[in-house]
Amino acid sequence: MPRIAGIVLPGNKRIEIALTYIKGIGRAMSKAMLSELSIDMNKKADDLSEDEEGRLRSRIEAELVEGELSRKVSMDVKRLQDIGTWRGLRHRKKLPVRGQTSRRNARTKRGKKKTGSSGRTTLTKT
Repeated sequence: MPRIAGIVLPGNKRIEIALTYIKGIGRAMSKAMLSELSIDMNKKADDLSEDEEGRLRSRIEAELVEGELSRKVSMDVKRLQDIGTWRGLRHRKKLPVRGQTSRRNARTKRGKKKTGSSGRTTLTKT
């Protein structure tokens, strides 16, 4: 099983699909890379030659994948929060960022419903 960008690719899958196990590489990018390097898309990941594996590894190193990609995304969100943009504030409050309604929906982002108390404060005798 070939190891590229710190990920062990599944050897029994076609190389086009196996490359999508690397974060940051989807089907479209996988197809484009393989056609650029003239590697057969239907070839199994285990059947790659050393030369093909080396060319593929060097091509993938040119892209933002795995840890570098995650770091870049988190730094972009942090930058938005630091400069105080609307999107940054929505990220900070853990609300939907891209214009979705949050009055009724957005349960995935907001979490489980909070029920039980009416929110009224009661007076206590002192």
